[in-house]
Order: sequence, then structure tokens, then C-alpha cells
Amino acid sequence: MGQIDVVAGRAHRDQIRLTVQADLQRLLHSESVIAERSDVVLARYCAGAGPDGVNTYNVLDVTLATSAHPPAPAARRNVLTTSACGICGTTTIEEVLRESPYPMNAGPDIPAALILSAPDRLRQQQRAFDQTGGLHAAGLLGLDSEMICVREDVGRHNAVDKVIGWAIREQLLPLHQMILTVSGRASFELTQKAVLAGIPVLAAVSAPSSLAVELAEEAGLTLVGFIRGKSMNVYTHAERIRWSTNGQIRLQE
Repeated sequence: MGQIDVVAGRAHRDQIRLTVQADLQRLLHSESVIAERSDVVLARYCAGAGPDGVNTYNVLDVTLATSAHPPAPAARRNVLTTSACGICGTTTIEEVLRESPYPMNAGPDIPAALILSAPDRLRQQQRAFDQTGGLHAAGLLGLDSEMICVREDVGRHNAVDKVIGWAIREQLLPLHQMILTVSGRASFELTQKAVLAGIPVLAAVSAPSSLAVELAEEAGLTLVGFIRGKSMNVYTHAERIRWSTNGQIRLQE
């Protein structure tokens, strides 16, 4: 198991433990350590070797810019980034809302037909799934119907981290004009990642958890699940959706 040590101005050290090779920027963003790419000044491998005398290259020292505002010590947590699901000791809803740098404004106005088409548009770009049949996917769907980024992973939250990490590198945050589309369930953690990236709509093929619904309601995010063909369930903030469709829409209360 590797680890990442984040060093901010030599004032504190925050330790994040990993079991897979992770994209540094997306991980730090999902943990509210950074808000944008420029918050990372330097990242370098530390010297050190395993029992065989070879450098393991799994320890990084990251220097943050003075503009970065990582969580207070009381709000930090130990993180296991694996292919598993769940919130793994994550923050409370109140802490997520407090840490989010991008408030959810009213809008945008999104056609229901675009949300209904999201899973098919995602599936069309799942190259690895075509070969294995065993990977989750996440994608950023624009209001112009273009799926601008799709990533796959054995863990659905890792797939989401990858697309948000891409957006950070491209300096596109906040993603106020995007629909986050996921190939499985909508967990609390995925909803948290959408909120922290300023994404107004999370569209899932399967069911959301009750905690995900609660967070989405409090954060102002439109949460949609069970998108199947011409039907979908809308759990929160249906006011963003333009109902010009012949499909079957269920508003969940």
C-alpha cells in the first residue's frame, strides 16, 4: 500500500493512503485540498526503497501554493482509494456544503430528452467495456449534446475522479454547464464529487442512495436515476429540467 504526503508551506502534513495509482490532482480536489490546478506548485517522488532495495515510487511530496486552503486538521480524514464503493469515513453533508467552492445557482435549463440520452451517449464511448464487459464509466455531457470526456475504471468513483481530474487539468471548473453521467448507482460519494466540481446534474443508470438524495437536495443538485430508454426518476431539483418529452418521468418525493 502506498501513501501520499501533502506538504503545504511546511505548516502541516496530511497523509492520504492509496491502494491504486491515482491521479494526484483529482484526488486532492475530491478531498478539498485544492480548488484548481495552479494550487499544486510541485510534486516529486521521495527517496526510499522497499525490502528489495528498489525505490517503490509510491510516496509523493506535494507542495501547495499559498492560495490553496486545505481542510482544517479536525476535518481531515484518512483515505483508502480502492475500487470499492462507499463513503469510507467521508465528511458529513454539512461539511461537504461548507467545503464546496462553487454554489449551485438556478439553471441551466436542460431538456429531459438530453438527460434520457445520456446513458446511450456514454455507452458509445466505453471502449474498455466493449472488450471486458466489467468496467464502470463516467462522462461529462455538455448542453450541446457532446460527451466531452469519458473515463472507465473498475471502481465507479474512480471513473468519476478521472473525468473531474481531466476537467481540472483543462481548467474547466466549475462545470456549471455539464451533466455528470455514471453507468451505475449514484452514491453519496459520487454526489459529493459532483457538488465539489460545481456540476448541476448527476444522471445515473441505476438507483441513488438515500444519503445521495439528501445531499443533492441540500446542495441544490438535480439527481436523476433509473434512466432506462424513455423513462427516468427525478429525485431532487426537477426545476432544471424542461419537460418536452414523450417519455415516462417519475418525480420522487
